[in-house]
Amino acid sequence: MKTNFKNSLKHVLVHEGGWADHPRDPGGATMKGVTLQVYRNHFGANKTKDNLRNISDQELEQIYRTGYWDKCQCDELPSGVDYAVFDSAVNSGPGRGAKWLQAAVGATQDGGIGAKTLAKVRDYEPGQIVHSICDNRLRFLRSLQNWQTFGRGWQKRVDTLRETALSMAGGSVPEITPSVDFEMVKNGSKGPWVKMLQEALKIHVDGEFGNGTESALKAWQQRQGLNPDGIAGRNTYRALGLIP
Repeated sequence: MKTNFKNSLKHVLVHEGGWADHPRDPGGATMKGVTLQVYRNHFGANKTKDNLRNISDQELEQIYRTGYWDKCQCDELPSGVDYAVFDSAVNSGPGRGAKWLQAAVGATQDGGIGAKTLAKVRDYEPGQIVHSICDNRLRFLRSLQNWQTFGRGWQKRVDTLRETALSMAGGSVPEITPSVDFEMVKNGSKGPWVKMLQEALKIHVDGEFGNGTESALKAWQQRQGLNPDGIAGRNTYRALGLIP
């Protein structure tokens, strides 16, 4: 729906987190789900990491609207379905998000939402479409080789999406869960994120990241197929299910 973009974006951003700049993260510097390269593509090659870290709400909305919402014709979709497609597009690409919608309504799965797909959408109850999109999305995610590593976080995101989208389809406005701005921690760090890491690793919890925590983390990362660098950032937290 045309009135749902900003509310849907708030829900998407719950899962995208804040600032991340792990030296070994292939996505590079990222703020609220926007990489430095994407930011530069929209606003100029001269943009820096500091610019990205201080991205304005207007810039953020422009990127998400033009790159995902508009590409999937979300203004034309029923409430709840629009959010389900939008979040799928952000997480797995607009083409795949469109195909999951098309599969849900029996349209040709060409990855482009046009008049024929929109006509078929009107033949289905929105809640039914939401369930189908979520089910197809989970089947895809479970087929990936790194499901064992990141599955807990992915499952949590889809479960939350399903609940929120169904509420929107029913006419209610779900409350926004505060976004998780995680803190990257490593040897020498202290604080609540160290405690959560230690709890997830099932080791002694004291909130201080010392050699024992580093060794336990490296061993766990190795078993999960992650880079065993002993640094807890976005990928590690998602694999542990601490962030969606």
